[in-house]
Amino acid sequence: MAMSTLQRITGAALYFGTLLITAWLLSAAIGEDAFNTVNALFNSILGRLILFGYTWALLHHLAGGVRHLIWDTGRAMDKHTASKIGWATLAFSLIATVLVWIIALSVR
Repeated sequence: MAMSTLQRITGAALYFGTLLITAWLLSAAIGEDAFNTVNALFNSILGRLILFGYTWALLHHLAGGVRHLIWDTGRAMDKHTASKIGWATLAFSLIATVLVWIIALSVR
C-alpha cells in the first residue's frame, strides 16, 4: 500500500518537474540572460536538491510502472512477493538516482 501511495506522489511530483524542464527550455528560447538566470537557480543548493528529487521521482515512477507491468501478467501477486518487489523498486530508484548524478557530475 505504501508503494502505491508513493507511486501516486511521484507521479504528481513529475508534473512539477516537467514545469521546471519547460521553464529551462523556454529560458533557452528567450535568450541568454533568461537562460543564465534559470541555470543559476538550478545550480543553487536548493535547485540541485529539487533536481535530485525529480530524478528520483522519475526513476521511482519508472520502476513502479515496471512493477505494475509484472502484475498485469498475473505474476508476483502474493503478498510476500509483492512486498519484495516494492522494496526492490525503492532500492533500484535510490541506487539509480545516485548513479545518474555521479555520471552527470563526472561528465560535466
